[in-house]
Amino acid sequence: MASSKGSGNTKTKGAATAGKGRSGRTRRAASGKSAPSRRQGARQGASRGSGASRRGWRARLFGWVMRGLLIAAAIGLPLLGAWAWYLNERVTERFEGALFTMPATVYAAPDEIYVGQSMDIDSLTAALERLNYVAVDSLEETGTFRRRGNQVSFHRRAFDFPDGAQPSRHVDVRIVGGQVTELDGPDGESLGIVRLEPRSIGTLYPNRAEDRVLLAIEEVRDEAPLLIESLLAVEDRAFHEHHGVVPTAILRAFLTNLVSGERVQGGSTITQQLAKNLFLTHDRTYRRKFAEMIMALEMEWHYPKDKILEAYLNEVYLGQDGGRAIHGFGLAASFYFGRPINELKPEQIALLVGMAKGANYYNPRRHPERALARRNVVIDVMIDLGLVDQTTAAEWQGRPLGVLETAGSRARHPAFVDLVRRQLTEQYDPEDLQTRGLNIFTTLRPRVQEALEQSTARLDEVEASRGLESGTLETAGVIASVSTGEIEAMIGGRDTHYEGYDRALDARRQIGSLIKPAIYLTALSRPAEYNLITSLEDEPITVEQKGSADWEPNNYSGEFHGPTPLIEALAHSRNVPSVRLGMDVGLESVAETIEQLGGPRPSPFYPSMLLGSMGMTPFEVAQMYQTLSADGFMTPLRAIRTVVDRDGEPLSRYSLDVRRAAEREPLYLLQYGLQTVVAEGTSTRLNQMVSPAVGVAGKTGTTNDGRDAWFAGFTGNRVGVIWVGRDDDRPSNLTGSSAALPLWGATFAELDNQPRDMHPPRGVRFARVDPERESVVPDRCPGESLPFITSHRPESAADCEGGRREDKDSSTIWDWFR
Repeated sequence: MASSKGSGNTKTKGAATAGKGRSGRTRRAASGKSAPSRRQGARQGASRGSGASRRGWRARLFGWVMRGLLIAAAIGLPLLGAWAWYLNERVTERFEGALFTMPATVYAAPDEIYVGQSMDIDSLTAALERLNYVAVDSLEETGTFRRRGNQVSFHRRAFDFPDGAQPSRHVDVRIVGGQVTELDGPDGESLGIVRLEPRSIGTLYPNRAEDRVLLAIEEVRDEAPLLIESLLAVEDRAFHEHHGVVPTAILRAFLTNLVSGERVQGGSTITQQLAKNLFLTHDRTYRRKFAEMIMALEMEWHYPKDKILEAYLNEVYLGQDGGRAIHGFGLAASFYFGRPINELKPEQIALLVGMAKGANYYNPRRHPERALARRNVVIDVMIDLGLVDQTTAAEWQGRPLGVLETAGSRARHPAFVDLVRRQLTEQYDPEDLQTRGLNIFTTLRPRVQEALEQSTARLDEVEASRGLESGTLETAGVIASVSTGEIEAMIGGRDTHYEGYDRALDARRQIGSLIKPAIYLTALSRPAEYNLITSLEDEPITVEQKGSADWEPNNYSGEFHGPTPLIEALAHSRNVPSVRLGMDVGLESVAETIEQLGGPRPSPFYPSMLLGSMGMTPFEVAQMYQTLSADGFMTPLRAIRTVVDRDGEPLSRYSLDVRRAAEREPLYLLQYGLQTVVAEGTSTRLNQMVSPAVGVAGKTGTTNDGRDAWFAGFTGNRVGVIWVGRDDDRPSNLTGSSAALPLWGATFAELDNQPRDMHPPRGVRFARVDPERESVVPDRCPGESLPFITSHRPESAADCEGGRREDKDSSTIWDWFR
């Protein structure tokens, strides 16, 4: 048993030992043979740990991102909503209020045509061409005319005048011998008078210096439907389908910009373009683009398509006119073609539509080749959409651009418009003038203005004759109506289109001998002491002046002529007799006469001012001479007739304000003397330019060293003042007769001058006199016929040799009836 038991135990132990040995060998074998496997396992363990770590990091990152997004959403969405609300407020505020600030438009006086009027064929056609009427064979369209022989026919445009709307109509005018003999309508009916539409001559710009002519969508759809059709075809074919933005177009533009690395494409709808133009800048940023999209959506949400399209038609930028931006197709039509939108030809509409892409780049005046190519692209688009057939389109593409060489929407007369602005501010707030779209109907006569502007060419001749460098001299001029005081023309400088220093209103220059009529009128208003043959001493004189050296005036010629009749001293502008006369009647009396005539009262009045050493502007001088020309009635010079609002309702009418400034009888004597200035005095040169039958009365003015040259004169219907000189006031060796008179004569030579009515008033009678004897002489005696105030005629001579007889009552029954 013992042996068996031991034997069993031994086996078990050995087996265990053997097993242990095998296990050890196995572990050793495993340890020896599987070392790489252990390293791989280690790596796998490490990899499992690293993967778990990355998964944890990603989870944490995702959590951070989500928390960031939630925080950003919590903060950003309200901000975005607030921004969108702010943009919405801007949109609704603009659309619900005045969408556009409308500057006041200034119109010239309309040309009128009536039977019996003095007019020639060329003058009538020139008036039509100033309004951009086109010569054609057929008069189906407004703004066209036809000239055949002594007849001109035209299709007048409609216009809303302050006194009522004037419809378009056919008019036939027959002119024979320089006079309108027939004025008929389309059915042969006789017309009393025809007014052409007035020309716009300027605007009073708002602060943004932009301008437009508003178009109504219904008006465009009825009168120029091709404009809308071609605009949508080129700019936004899906306009009536989208809601302000087209996502596919935006995505396409985004991808294009991404590939190119810069913003080269916008993908904007018309609504987006309008949002950008009305509210945003033109910066190419994504922030601005996002704002544009939001505002476009808001516009489409609030307003119908027609309102948006109408706003675009009036807002789109289409060019620049100096400091004035041209906005909208209405103004662009007149700016480039001088015609309203309904008179444009199809190829002209195509040009304007093409320019919406880039008005400066496709400017037809600066870049005609680009503009032509762009126009033809638009016409090709019209073909693709069936708006025109191939044959007609080819004809359109073969036509020239047809753009006016200069801006056709405004006739620039800045000096006159400046006067209008100044007179308006006396009654209106400047903000109203710049935003309410007022229509200002003025007194400017285009034909008179044109003649005055063209006269500045004479300055070249004046400079050459005086040895001055070309461009040295400047000028200013004013022309007004004798009877109404209406300003018919005005220039403020040699460059009549320059919107700068207005010399007509602001250049206060010494007036020289232009003051002398005030001296002589003061004297002649004392008929018991002075008349036209009163003898004045032309001898050296010394005038004492307090606080300064004695003054010794001299004549321009440097010579003295002894006793001189008053009319001769006036006609030949003698300085010394004029000074003596002024001192005799009194400085304050002369100052009062100047003020009564409408000039500024000199205060204090020094003796040297009797020769015009005080300064006045050409406008102030024109006021004085207008009173002299109007038989002593002072009418304030005015440039405005009527002001109406945007709806055509009259706001102001500028009526005549007339007062008696001088008695008719002494003024008639002065007018006769001023007519003698032209007939045989210092201004005889004028008779070569204006017919002597007109009876021009006028006066030259020259200041020391020829610094200033003046001429002021009047016919039966107009009074004009011209100044010539240098801005730096340096000596120029000028005289009134050599420098200013030529410009005055060149202007009035082109006008319809009515002869002056020189019939004496009651209380004035002509008599034959001998000036040297200061006596009335028999008709058989040598002498000249001069006017005198009847109650103060000179004594009568008994014969031609001498001796006088007393006339206790020189008046007759005929004088009483007169």
